Amino acid sequence: MVHQDLASETNHFPATKKQTIIQFFRMKSNLPEEDILKIGLERKPSFVAIEGLLQKYYVRINADAGEYGGIYVWDSEESMSAFQNSELAKTIAQAYQIDGGPTVESFEVILKLR
Repeated sequence: MVHQDLASETNHFPATKKQTIIQFFRMKSNLPEEDILKIGLERKPSFVAIEGLLQKYYVRINADAGEYGGIYVWDSEESMSAFQNSELAKTIAQAYQIDGGPTVESFEVILKLR
């Protein structure tokens, strides 16, 4: 019964052409956290200028293991794809001296509370 009520509630939200996308980028770096923060601040203007990037969060996953990440909030899959193919995206691994390849996952937002 609860499931049906939830389904009927979601019908009140109009479908939009552009769908918000959350992208989670996970990396391992041998850089100290202070350097990661410094690099993030130096690169901030380039990321602020990206069309369609609504927000970017830098996160600490496990500092002892050198694991950090980025959570990107995109206005659409098209904006995310454009960034992934950009020169700026290609510089991330080198800038943060990523050990091995990053893990990247993307999720489509199906309901916003705010």
